[in-house]
Amino acid sequence: MSELVIREDRDGLCTLTLNRPDKLNALNVPLFQELRAHVDSLANETETIGAVVLRGAGKAFSAGHDLKDIAAGEHPPYEGYQAETIEKLATLPQSVITAVHNHCYTGALELALAGDLIIASYAARFADTHTKWGLTPVWGMSQRLPRRVGVAKAKEMMFTSRFYSGAEALEMGLVNFCVRDDRFDDEVEKLAREILANSWFSNRAVKMLVDESDGMHLPDGLRYEIDKKVGRAPDMAERVASFGRK
Repeated sequence: MSELVIREDRDGLCTLTLNRPDKLNALNVPLFQELRAHVDSLANETETIGAVVLRGAGKAFSAGHDLKDIAAGEHPPYEGYQAETIEKLATLPQSVITAVHNHCYTGALELALAGDLIIASYAARFADTHTKWGLTPVWGMSQRLPRRVGVAKAKEMMFTSRFYSGAEALEMGLVNFCVRDDRFDDEVEKLAREILANSWFSNRAVKMLVDESDGMHLPDGLRYEIDKKVGRAPDMAERVASFGRK
């Protein structure tokens, strides 16, 4: 039996690949269980893994929640399991990059939104089709999408079930980068290596400060930054000295 989520580690980068290409990587319970196992492991691997890329095998990132599973009555380990798995991915200490090519619909968009950064190909297509199918969000769409693109744009996406291109996603702030399809793999790698070249310690600290103070009033956030400071990275002196040698 093939793995539903393939993990590849290389020079500090972990790539997790959704691997149901014959189903356009539609999300089912077994896939989430494999994803959860990888995410739980990664949370304890901050010394060897500095960044995580989530992507899809084959023709697309993911067509979304497997509607056949919904119709058949899927059975996760417990209620809220998939949403909890997405939250665990979002709150990994490491920087998380979602790499989206072609389809990224509804449940797949909820999964993609767990990324700190999203990089898309020009051929990427984004949509929230909950209302098209008579469903309501339970994996975080109503919370993460408005925080990413603003309330008005999120309501537009949710109410209309429209499809948006990679370029449109960039314009609205849904994704951080939109790159040529023939350069997609190279640009994903370039972005990950750019992050990994910086202090992993500092990247983790910055992510913690930004995420945990999200929604605070400015004075509270400023106080939080001071109170929660974790100090300098172990290699700070070496990094500063290397600048002086240039």
